[in-house]
Amino acid sequence: MRAVRLSTHGGPEVLSVEDAERPTPDRDELLLEVAAAGVNPVDTYFRDGSYPPVELPFTPGVDVAGTVVDMGSGVEGFETGDRVFGTGIGNATAQGSYAEYATVPDDRLVHLPDGVDLTEAGGAGVVACTAWRALIDHASLEPAERCLVHGGSGGVGHAAVQLADAVSAKVITTASERYHGDLEALGAEAVLEYGREDLEDAVLAASDGGVDAILDHKLDRYLQFDANVAADGCRVVGIGEDRPDPGFTNDGAARSKDVSYQFMSMFNTPDLRVPLRGVATLMERGRFSIEIADEYGLEEAAAAQRDVMDESFLGKLVIVP
Repeated sequence: MRAVRLSTHGGPEVLSVEDAERPTPDRDELLLEVAAAGVNPVDTYFRDGSYPPVELPFTPGVDVAGTVVDMGSGVEGFETGDRVFGTGIGNATAQGSYAEYATVPDDRLVHLPDGVDLTEAGGAGVVACTAWRALIDHASLEPAERCLVHGGSGGVGHAAVQLADAVSAKVITTASERYHGDLEALGAEAVLEYGREDLEDAVLAASDGGVDAILDHKLDRYLQFDANVAADGCRVVGIGEDRPDPGFTNDGAARSKDVSYQFMSMFNTPDLRVPLRGVATLMERGRFSIEIADEYGLEEAAAAQRDVMDESFLGKLVIVP
């Protein structure tokens, strides 16, 4: 089979397409013919060595969608020919999905409903599970609550907008002006230019005085902002930052409103099948979709990893072997 591999850590240039032996599934694994593999920033961290070491040579790719062609003796509930999607591979414990075939543990995959596009599902895993874990599990978002999603045009952001809308929350998000119409179509009630000088006032106005839940992908930029726009009892869920040293300039704004903060990683999800099944149901019902900004072949994996870090786009990038 053909697979993207790296034999040393470094920039995107260390990625190359090689002929590799098709993997054999272990007892609890399924072998998939890969239809699509999502491209995520986390893929680049395993490539450059900033995340826990991976066994070299290594094939990146945390997300996957495809068709089952073989499985280990301990796998139950799947048959060859099944359409499936999942996430949680391409890391320190498992090879990834930038390949024609990939093995995936059975606890990181679920069935894909008929009618849901495999390419779209290939980009769903990380962003959908992160958004689900943040808003449903940690924030316990409820109908009619006011939810602020920072960076609504990004992968996690556009997933979070749809999940918040699916539970009938009032969704406020930030994005470049060119994406405002798209995000309104995905369920946002108010879309605000993230660079405006009066953003704090605009969020307070859109939320009638404060938000009940916040999904924050840049804690170093918005930690204090979140406290300032929070309603009493607001739940802030942090999923990332540009610098690892976020801090308050006035934590009294948070303490005075009993604001709670939860910092999380998708990789700590107790059972990835739970959010995956939830998302699959919403996709089947037309309540959730992954916007595919661009598709790349295996030979374009380096370009895909550059673009996922450097380019502005709505939704996700995917590799289609």
